[in-house]
Amino acid sequence: MDNTDNLKNSINDASGKLAKVGTELAKIKFSYKVEEKASKDYWMKRMNEFKNHNDKSLEYYNQVHAMMNLVNKEESQMFLLRISKFRQLGLELLEIMQKIKDNPSITDPKDKQQSQWSKEIKNNLNEQSGKCLNHERDMNQTFRDFYQNQLKQILDS
Repeated sequence: MDNTDNLKNSINDASGKLAKVGTELAKIKFSYKVEEKASKDYWMKRMNEFKNHNDKSLEYYNQVHAMMNLVNKEESQMFLLRISKFRQLGLELLEIMQKIKDNPSITDPKDKQQSQWSKEIKNNLNEQSGKCLNHERDMNQTFRDFYQNQLKQILDS
């Protein structure tokens, strides 16, 4: 067996692991859409859902990194930086969610006299959710491009 066959086998193994984690991630069905619910229970549940999504996403992206590393170490290192940023963005989102969970009236859409602090927290939540969503989209696009431009050629050869 030559190096190309070994590489193909390694890619196929990594691809199988990635597909398994991807299927588990898809079952979580987390949405970054922000809902204005003023319930402590809702925000506790929301935080747990995000933690599950974030943990499984990190597992998925680490698997993507491992697969990329088989073919192009430089691009895989760049992807590793994206994983690190994803982790950071997720921690920041959890901090904001914690503030809301501690004071759920922040998101009460009926409260017309919200403090500046409450408005800032709500704005931060919307902004951070958007950042997380966009970063995930970028990571997925990066992997799709990598797959099309590098992995597919190796697997098709």
